Amino acid sequence: MGKIAAGASSALVSLRVLGEAGVIRPYSPKKLVGLGATLRRWGTGPAGGFISLAVRAPHAVGLVDELGELTWSELDSRTNALAHALRGRGVAQGGSVALMCRNHRGFVETSIAVAKLGADALYLNTAFAGPQLTEVLERESPDLLVHDEEFTELLSGVEGVDRVLAWTDEAPADGTVTLERLIGAGDEAPLDPPARHGRVVILTSGTTGTPKGAPRKEAGLSAAVSMLSRMQLRTGWRTHIAAPLFHTWGYAHYMLAMLLGSTIVLRRTFDPEQCLATVVDQRCDSIVVIPVMMQRILRLPAETLRHHDLSHVKAVAASGSALPGDLATAWMDQFGDTLYNIYGSTEVSWVSIATPEDLREAPDSAGRPPYATVVRILDEDGEALPRGESGRIFVGNDLLFEGYTGGGHKEVLDGLMSTGDVGRIGDDGRLYVEGRDDDMIVSGGENVFPQEVEDCLARHDAVHEAAAIGVDDDDFGKRLRAFVVLTGPDAADEDTLREHVKANLARYKVPRDFVFLDELPRNATGKVLKKDLDAD
Repeated sequence: MGKIAAGASSALVSLRVLGEAGVIRPYSPKKLVGLGATLRRWGTGPAGGFISLAVRAPHAVGLVDELGELTWSELDSRTNALAHALRGRGVAQGGSVALMCRNHRGFVETSIAVAKLGADALYLNTAFAGPQLTEVLERESPDLLVHDEEFTELLSGVEGVDRVLAWTDEAPADGTVTLERLIGAGDEAPLDPPARHGRVVILTSGTTGTPKGAPRKEAGLSAAVSMLSRMQLRTGWRTHIAAPLFHTWGYAHYMLAMLLGSTIVLRRTFDPEQCLATVVDQRCDSIVVIPVMMQRILRLPAETLRHHDLSHVKAVAASGSALPGDLATAWMDQFGDTLYNIYGSTEVSWVSIATPEDLREAPDSAGRPPYATVVRILDEDGEALPRGESGRIFVGNDLLFEGYTGGGHKEVLDGLMSTGDVGRIGDDGRLYVEGRDDDMIVSGGENVFPQEVEDCLARHDAVHEAAAIGVDDDDFGKRLRAFVVLTGPDAADEDTLREHVKANLARYKVPRDFVFLDELPRNATGKVLKKDLDAD
């Protein structure tokens, strides 16, 4: 009886949350039959979700980017054509397609088409350097690589993978394969559902700093109910997803769009003034950002900020890193109390959500857990700690990932997964995240491991040894500072070492500044004492 009661209670909460969001509403009997058949055949992932939108609202605008508008019906037809064309190029059920694309229709259409084939989509970080890309692609072995033209040279060292250009400023005259050409030549006829639903693999970094693949299966309604239980998003809104779609945060809102029927507004790159203009011109109801974007917007001239009226915006959803200093209150003072800050990770999804009320009362908090989410603070022995005491943050929900594609997993205790962070539950019941439980730092929404940077520096002929630590940064939350012992007094300078790291790692892993030392402080066993390095 207890399980029955719990199930009934859960169903009631889901109905209430989805009803308030406008997802549950009257449909004609014919449309209901069509929706039911679609979801039974295709599931609730990108394939079934976006096909259902073509049934629910075929003529509604589904996507807007620099190339114009696409209705849900057009997206369905175009992704059918693309799926047929990709199948003709060898992509099959159980295969995989890698995407290195910025925010535009090519990313969305490829993701849907790949899902219709029952293949996996591997999202590549557009800031990766060549060596990282080579390593990831060798490990993941995709059947096809879809990328924007600007990454062609960067990917020149990757061999043995079929390629398609997703975005080009001008259609190539040499017959180069592009998404538009594949769609134009493809068959728009509906496909049969695959026996196997594809996964999405989002790259993250493991404890060694090497990019790892964190696969995700279809989350279903539970993921949406969890977020919507503490964030006021509504069906039919226009949402500007400024956060990168290859990130967990941008991807989450791309997936929410198929449930809410939100019009997805995209721009290939982020510019603070263009972002405001896009939100105003497109009359967006919500904005999806990472904190550094908020900082760049607030640094615009006061006249520019006054010129862009965001009073129609109902929700600004931020995630990716902690909100530094008074960023939350400064943002709300400028644009109104519509800011939601989400704390989570690729592995555990969202852990807690700070509402505008939370951010006004406790701007340094991460808010409270959403529906069906358990957060525990555990000590080193796995024992629960009382409120006010700091320890490791562990989470339980329906959204936990199942392990990295290359092997390995996050620590799990009694069904709860480690976030890798240290924090506490305050007396007010809110979660306060105090930092990483290892050396990892988050810079501009990106995970950075000092060890990876140290190893890169040590491979330079002029470097004897190196160490790196995270220091506070007004723009990015944290940045790296490198401490270097050179092989000779004039063996290298800051610019030389900075360019060396930039050539081998993503740009967000390049130290902002360097300190040259005669030797690194070490303990008796030879371990570098990072606490003795000067962070001021």
